[in-house]
Amino acid sequence: MARTLLITGGASGIGAETARRAAARGYRIAINYRSREAQAKAIVAEIEAGGGEAIAIPADMAREAEIVRLFDETEKSLGPITHLVNSAGINGRRGRVEDYDAAALAEVFAVNVVGLMLCCREAGRRMSTRRGGKGGAIVNVSSMAATLGGRSGSSAYAATKGAVDAFTKGFAREVASEGVRVNSIRPGMVLSEMTEGRLSDKAFRSGIEASIPMRRVGETHEIAEAILWLLSDEASFITGAMLDAAGGGYII
Repeated sequence: MARTLLITGGASGIGAETARRAAARGYRIAINYRSREAQAKAIVAEIEAGGGEAIAIPADMAREAEIVRLFDETEKSLGPITHLVNSAGINGRRGRVEDYDAAALAEVFAVNVVGLMLCCREAGRRMSTRRGGKGGAIVNVSSMAATLGGRSGSSAYAATKGAVDAFTKGFAREVASEGVRVNSIRPGMVLSEMTEGRLSDKAFRSGIEASIPMRRVGETHEIAEAILWLLSDEASFITGAMLDAAGGGYII
């Protein structure tokens, strides 16, 4: 069966690396982006140069109509969506709870939680055998922050990822008998476009690495390989699971 993989936030970081590696395994790839058009198109060109098939589609995960359009355009160009990786996410505004701003909280929840849930809705409508689909697999990119409330100043971000994990478990049970598997992956600190600014500070990086049992940060390819395993038939009896990919978690 032809495999079409849609990756939200696929223009950079974990999403981009997943796109590259999935294409090499024969997936047709739809790369979603919001503002990184040049990067998204560069990944498409790279995949096509290797003999693969890929497209880049802009859509804001905070806008329902754009999410629906993203799914429609993907299927129009590549055929039925069989796999989904929800990798799009933002850090939000870092800070103490006493300094919270309602608008900033609404933004981070809109992208990290509501947008992800709407993507799962669209995927479920298309994949579920109850609705005429042929099944599929979904991986939601969560975070180890969900397990302990995040590092200092990141409790709001951690809360969004806790919501992702809870939703993943509930959704997975709902569609388990309909041919759809849903899991989440919880990366720890990974070197990517999202984190490279902070990790370029030697003192900060040293402190982070000291808090990880493996004493190093992760690489995007390590997370991408775990995602691809969860999407694959090798994980055919796994749904509603949280896979920690974090070098052992945190030293407390």
